[in-house]
Amino acid sequence: MLPNESDTLLLLEGIKQKERRALARAITRVESHPQQSHQIVSSLYRQKLLMRSRVVGITGPPGAGKSTLTGYLIRHLRAEGNTVGVLLIDPSSPFTGGALLGDRVRMADSNTDPGVFIRSMGSRGHLGGLSLATQDAVALMDAYGFDYILIETVGIGQAETEIMKTADLTVVVAVPGLGDEIQIIKAGIMEIGDIFVVNKADRDGAERVVTEINMMLDMAPTANALSLPRPPVLRCTANRDKGVLELMLAIQECFGLLEDSLALEKRRQERIWQAVNESVKSQLLLQLQPFISSEARHDIVDRIQSGDSSPYEESLSLLEILKRVYNQEG
Repeated sequence: MLPNESDTLLLLEGIKQKERRALARAITRVESHPQQSHQIVSSLYRQKLLMRSRVVGITGPPGAGKSTLTGYLIRHLRAEGNTVGVLLIDPSSPFTGGALLGDRVRMADSNTDPGVFIRSMGSRGHLGGLSLATQDAVALMDAYGFDYILIETVGIGQAETEIMKTADLTVVVAVPGLGDEIQIIKAGIMEIGDIFVVNKADRDGAERVVTEINMMLDMAPTANALSLPRPPVLRCTANRDKGVLELMLAIQECFGLLEDSLALEKRRQERIWQAVNESVKSQLLLQLQPFISSEARHDIVDRIQSGDSSPYEESLSLLEILKRVYNQEG
């Protein structure tokens, strides 16, 4: 059943009153009815309830121990009295579309803590390590008033760079023993990291990974207005809670530097613009749907395969259709 306005107002009021059930229902809403639920997030912007939480992305390859690291990071943040919202982005079930791995089982100790809210979300095939609804879910958690929001991405390698569109600060987790470790942390992943953590540092090869990361950082271009000074490279053995406190302190120090330099404000402005871009893409596709029947889609593919056209030319043709429609309506 599609959402109605009165139900949306009740959810918004519940979130402002810090009702966990309202938050859970609202996140389900943005997952299940993303196009019909835009008014709930729009209301959060109009009421200036956003951009108050510290949003931390935790990314890295599968098997790096991100969930264990996140679990202990929650404990240390809570020990300081911080409230924590957690989004765990998992691969989706091909049958239900729901989160497949359910990493929250590794955080069972935090599930009953009233200062912690943990939600698993399926990526639903979306590249970039995030769910399409992640940004809206973060906005809902932000409005709820968590001190920190942790986002753990799927863990699919270099496609993880989308996290920088959603998080204020990004922690990249590497681990020894995955073969050619540097392949896991090169290119875009190196560019988005504010903090690098070599987890499972008690294993052979950990120092090599630390050295390689430091070498790549030494060769990195000069920081821009959105960047911190040279990112720290930390050692950690999360399953024994070694180095996790140091990670929390590094995160807090980085936020202090971002705030002092106004880089945090600039990053958040960039995130808002990215949200506008994503919304434009989504709305354009919706507007085009009535003009893309199965037959029209088949014709487009045929023209491209026969060499009579290209995806770029066909996209321009579809946009021209929209222009003509808007001109007629105007």
